[in-house]
Amino acid sequence: MTTTDTLPTAALGADGIQVGTQGLGCMGMSEFYGPSDLTESRATLDRALELGVTLFDTADVYGSGHNEEFLADFVRANRDRVVLATKFGIVRKADDPTYRGLDNSPEYIRASVDASLRRLGIDVIDLYYMHRRDVRVPIEDTVGVMAELVAAGKVRALGLSEVTGAELRAAHAVHPIAAVQSEWSLFSRDVENTAVPAAAELGVAFVPYSPLGRGFLTGSFAAAGELADANDFRRAMPRFTGDNAARNAELLAPVRAIAEARGVTPAQVALAWVHSRAAAHGLPVIPIPGTRSRTRLAENVAAATLTLSADELATLEPIAAQVAGNRYADMTFTSAGRE
Repeated sequence: MTTTDTLPTAALGADGIQVGTQGLGCMGMSEFYGPSDLTESRATLDRALELGVTLFDTADVYGSGHNEEFLADFVRANRDRVVLATKFGIVRKADDPTYRGLDNSPEYIRASVDASLRRLGIDVIDLYYMHRRDVRVPIEDTVGVMAELVAAGKVRALGLSEVTGAELRAAHAVHPIAAVQSEWSLFSRDVENTAVPAAAELGVAFVPYSPLGRGFLTGSFAAAGELADANDFRRAMPRFTGDNAARNAELLAPVRAIAEARGVTPAQVALAWVHSRAAAHGLPVIPIPGTRSRTRLAENVAAATLTLSADELATLEPIAAQVAGNRYADMTFTSAGRE
């Protein structure tokens, strides 16, 4: 691992692409968390590069293509420094905004990569993820088609999202996998059962999404009812409603106590814990907290070099086991739902 003036760097996979040890999730710039200020979002992208963030994460499903289109100018203007990750596999319907389907078929993958390249206005995607597993298609077949994209020069490296350890091993046997992206935070540690050990064994980087528990770990809201936008998708998540929300809000007390004692924010403590997983499990860990604000971005990046003590880590250790409610209403789309 090397360092820059800002963020340390790590490799995506064995001898893979070097990226800053914290990336930027761009989903919220287009959808899901209420209205976005696109001018501030673009300024946030530029500032991220200045701070050493080089991994920028999107997907074809975010805003039904809008997020890729929004990122296109930024990516092209900084192509030599930006490591662009996008995804395929989740299907939406224009006439039903709540619909989510899965498709890992060869035809769909080939069409999806070409559509993403067109929206982004680039020749090659740096990291291409299977966004969710379609169990109707053997994962070996899915990765076989993805490997064809590498051979064709359309993709540099392959990633998988929300896979079990067994699925990762099966995929890696077909073509090296550079990164696994799954939810991982103080509130969500199911990936440690099989996916993280398999990734460590195979030399695969881990890219935690929602490392701040979709904002809950920052203390910015204590229940879904406090979210201003009626379309905020967190309103439908079991952890943020009713008795679950009240119980989970109480679990933030040690996070706040550590933050106050250290003179940092609860968000920085939560992110520092995720970064500590690299040493705890022996693999590169590159969280991608999402933000649309330069202020929050700077706060998040500062957490990448915040080291928690053994006592602080021990204080935080019991939290996940006490969390009430699943991270999605339908867990069948997750690795935990297939363990």
